[in-house]
Amino acid sequence: MTTSAVRMNTVSVIGGGAWGTALAQTASQSGKRVLLWAREADVIDDINSRHVNRTFLPGVPLDPAIRATADIVEAARSDVVLMVAPAQHLRSVSQAMARHLRDGQPFVICSKGIEQASGKLMAEVAEETVARTVHAVLSGPSFAADVVRGLPAALTLACRNEGIGRALAAALSSRQMRLYWSSDVVGAQIGGAVKNVLAIAAGIVAGRGLGASAHAALVTRGFAELRRFAECFGGRPETLMGLSGLGDLILTCGSPQSRNMSLGRALADGQSLEQILGSRHAVTEGVYTAAAVVKLARQKSIEMPIAEAVHAIVEGSLSVDDAISGLMQRPLKAED
Repeated sequence: MTTSAVRMNTVSVIGGGAWGTALAQTASQSGKRVLLWAREADVIDDINSRHVNRTFLPGVPLDPAIRATADIVEAARSDVVLMVAPAQHLRSVSQAMARHLRDGQPFVICSKGIEQASGKLMAEVAEETVARTVHAVLSGPSFAADVVRGLPAALTLACRNEGIGRALAAALSSRQMRLYWSSDVVGAQIGGAVKNVLAIAAGIVAGRGLGASAHAALVTRGFAELRRFAECFGGRPETLMGLSGLGDLILTCGSPQSRNMSLGRALADGQSLEQILGSRHAVTEGVYTAAAVVKLARQKSIEMPIAEAVHAIVEGSLSVDDAISGLMQRPLKAED
């Protein structure tokens, strides 16, 4: 299918959580006909009857033109599919709609994470499940609560097919959300995935009251880990310095709005992982991505002490105090 043959008038958003709802709102307000697919019957009813999503974005009125459905076949028929299912469920949801998708249909991955069971990036999962589509990745510094209210945001739209990538960036941009095209699908994905792990560490620093100096050091050294990891898998330095790398890291490590940072703060306060996750509707991807990142880093001999510490805390093999002490007492070395 040529770029000129790709229509982008109708958009299906797969996932009725906060980010899926925010993307549906933005697409609808930019003139697209939007269908939002969700598992939760109460979310579907809320959107169709009350034009709100009280479960995931309470208090925010939604465009009445947005329609919600539980029919995955209907959702597959739109011109463009935005896949916003949580990273650990992307495979199963993609498989469910695979045979209903068309050759060359744009399939935009908006989930940030690494599949824990396989260690694969989301686009690699898509290659296995919806190979006939054209894959793209949407990533960058963006809180759903900001985007759904129409506050300004800028993100990366990564797609190896330049024509379709630029067309998608233009079609999905709005007056409030600016998209920059990139061909670096790997770098865009890794930036969005690894920053969630580092945000847990930033939350721990904040929760323990270790100060602004420690926070700055954590984010800087965390970025060095993210850069090493991404470059090992083919991510480009300019991508990592951009919106889907450094930009997303700054946002997620700097605000308690971040689910991953707030989880780190709760761990630092002495709450158990089970308590924290049990009190949440939304998925905290960094918990699952940490294990995948550490496993891949060990396989490739990539030094990632902060990610290692987060993984150990999350799995319960290391206390917060011992993790902090261990990081500060590592052998001195040149900065890289």
